[in-house]
Amino acid sequence: MQEILKEKLANLPQNPGVYQYFDKEGKLLYVGKAKNLKNRVRSYLSAQSSARIQKMINEAVHLEVITTHSEADALILENSLIKQLHPKYNILLRDDKTYPYIYVDLSEEFPSFKSTRRLIKKSKIKYYGPFFKGAKQLLDALYLYYPLRQRQGCKRACIFHQIARCPAPCEGKISPEAYGEILARATKALLNPSLLIENLQKQMLKLSKNEHYEEAAKLRDSIRTLRELEVRVELDLARLEDFEIFALAWEKNLACLLRFVVQEGKIISAHSRLCPLKSEEEPDKNSLYKQFILENFNSDTPLIAPKIYLYEDFEDRPLLEDLLSKRFGKKIRLIRPQQAQKRKICDLAFQNALLQIHNALKKTDLHFMQDFMRYFALENFPGRIEIFDCSHLQGVARVGAMVCFEGGRWHKEAYRRYHLSGRGDFEQMRELLTRRAKDFQSLPAPDLWLIDGGSVLLNLAKSIIKSSGANVDILAIAKEKIDAKAHRAKGAARDKIHSLRGEFRLDSADKKLQFLQKLRDEAHRFALDFHRKAREKQDLASSRLTKAGLSGAVVDKLLNFYGDFEGIHAAEFEELAGLVGAKNARKIKDAF
Repeated sequence: MQEILKEKLANLPQNPGVYQYFDKEGKLLYVGKAKNLKNRVRSYLSAQSSARIQKMINEAVHLEVITTHSEADALILENSLIKQLHPKYNILLRDDKTYPYIYVDLSEEFPSFKSTRRLIKKSKIKYYGPFFKGAKQLLDALYLYYPLRQRQGCKRACIFHQIARCPAPCEGKISPEAYGEILARATKALLNPSLLIENLQKQMLKLSKNEHYEEAAKLRDSIRTLRELEVRVELDLARLEDFEIFALAWEKNLACLLRFVVQEGKIISAHSRLCPLKSEEEPDKNSLYKQFILENFNSDTPLIAPKIYLYEDFEDRPLLEDLLSKRFGKKIRLIRPQQAQKRKICDLAFQNALLQIHNALKKTDLHFMQDFMRYFALENFPGRIEIFDCSHLQGVARVGAMVCFEGGRWHKEAYRRYHLSGRGDFEQMRELLTRRAKDFQSLPAPDLWLIDGGSVLLNLAKSIIKSSGANVDILAIAKEKIDAKAHRAKGAARDKIHSLRGEFRLDSADKKLQFLQKLRDEAHRFALDFHRKAREKQDLASSRLTKAGLSGAVVDKLLNFYGDFEGIHAAEFEELAGLVGAKNARKIKDAF
């Protein structure tokens, strides 16, 4: 690659932009941003690069660049490409979902607390959060113990007033000043969840004594969640300040990023993120800080405080500071504090991040996944695995399903169902995987795809991933055949594992095989459940058409043409009339 870089250098622009390295198979290896593309790419010829970068350069055979108007634009594009395509040598942080905030609109005469995940375009709104857990429980507890206005647009006193849960401002039963005192006490409890726990415990004991065990159990769970919201800190922040803390720690093959949110001098929420590393070499701290901060401060989320304190400095801090200031229309400062008090809380954040790593390293699943990665010679640590299966019955109700295993658990929010039009297994799987690959922008590529099938479907998945440019490992699991029939007996089946580097036959007691079988079986269960529901829906639609007077031959003709009953239902009258006649077309429209 050194020679290729030297040839490319002559033609590279000195503009800001993004550069991308690819391997011989067209897989994206690395994405980076540059203020000056020519100078940045030249730096890769230096022998002082890290071992990770040197290894990447040795694998690279092709370089592409995209110029941008500014370095800030390059930073945003770099982050977007990393999220979508999961380059092999970039560190990827996956958990970029938005968390809820609790807010109050102080322009209202009688304001109340609500929850949102997005910035609300109104003045005089005060936000609290984000709450990485427990926002709903916190809101419920606030409304349970503080008589706040419960309903919007209420014209007269309702049931909440009768049970002393609302002071009925709609009928003028409370003045704005008296209501403001209640709101102030509720705000204090919002910032100090322990003030709510004592009341909840009394309520739980009362319910339990009256044998309302189900309601008592719900309160017990709420108390547990509210306790987890409390971050116990041996620090006294004398001033009622708002700011945030970001810290990064790493040890062995694991990094942890931690965020503290401080409002009115109190840590109201804390969030940590574990990131598996591909080696024990020191991670790219600049990339980790950039990704973590960018995804926590997107343009759709509220800005709680203009000061962000960092445990340590990083290369692109000034650029990120300017970018966030422009994004939010106010000066935002990213500071590595020297003042003793702020330095102490940054050190505390670092120690908490280190503690999260130590706790994770004690878990056997991390060691198992590292062994799994080495055994199958995977390029990525399999932190997120997507598993695919298709289901149909003689071509009827053709569906596909994707399940997701992430962080040692089933990530059911990422499960997906697909109606398919392909006739055979190969066509259906191709449609399923292609549709998933096209969705990498909104749901980033995983570390590993597991396909229910053999080498043919493995090669199909390989071609789809190659065309997407993403860096995803692929395994396929083929059911063991006994007397030409698939054998699924738990604890006895010795399924064959196909990879891009060869085939594996593991003993039925091998934990790696059992893990893959567990993944495959969950995808099969999910696909089969969807298939049954789709068949029931189609049977109902078929019954409607038959009752409307259509013959079986006409129904078959419609299905062959449109593929499913949804297509028939959506078809225009004129098109149906041209296919099966106006009389039958009228029956179809009447049936639906």
